[in-house]
Amino acid sequence: MRELLEAVAAGDLSPTEAEVQLRGYATTDAGRFDAAREQRRGVPEAILAEGKTPTEVADLAETALETTGRAVVTRVDADDVSAVSDHLDDTDATVDHDHRAKTITVHGVDFEPPALDATVGIVTGGTSDAPVAGEAAVIAREMGATVEFVEDVGVAHLGRVLDHLETLRDADVLVIAAGREGALPTVVAGLVDTPVIGLPVPTGYGAGGEGHAALDGMLQSCTIISVVNIGAGFVAGAQAGLVARAVDDARPS
Repeated sequence: MRELLEAVAAGDLSPTEAEVQLRGYATTDAGRFDAAREQRRGVPEAILAEGKTPTEVADLAETALETTGRAVVTRVDADDVSAVSDHLDDTDATVDHDHRAKTITVHGVDFEPPALDATVGIVTGGTSDAPVAGEAAVIAREMGATVEFVEDVGVAHLGRVLDHLETLRDADVLVIAAGREGALPTVVAGLVDTPVIGLPVPTGYGAGGEGHAALDGMLQSCTIISVVNIGAGFVAGAQAGLVARAVDDARPS
């Protein structure tokens, strides 16, 4: 405790960083940031922009950068991107905006990203599934996995899936995003010995068009898959990242 206080008094440690070491989280006007989540759970803390003002998003991103060396922000809009970029303009951090996935990732100059000897395959039934799948890809990549995309291979033409079967089998874990009736994860899981995470997407027409049909279909799968909530790209990417980390740990160094 005294060493922390002396470091703060000497200007070597900010009060926010000291709070993180004592409590595991940092308190800001915009909320509490769980800076110890990655050490505790293996998954980086992300800032959900939805429901927050651009100023709150920017403040939390700055706190994340200060305490962990990086920030991951999901479900951003143009105002959030501008606020974060402007707020961090006087730092040397790298700000990357994925327009389609609606994410921002910020890396400090001294941040060393993790690297895993494992591949996460991100699969989409159609182009409309790309935004949610992209969020999963960003999270898996931030956890250190190599990400391979297999896109637009919906079950309306099974040949599209079969053409990529070798790539699907080579992945260590698959995240499969699909809307409509959500059949793609079931089909792929019957062809590979790779863990499959079904990611229902709110695309389609009429009844079930908000993702409910896809979710129900995946939950009723006759092949062995895991399923996350509708549109939960972050959760799917994090789960795939945890699998990838276990694969990396099991491989000979």
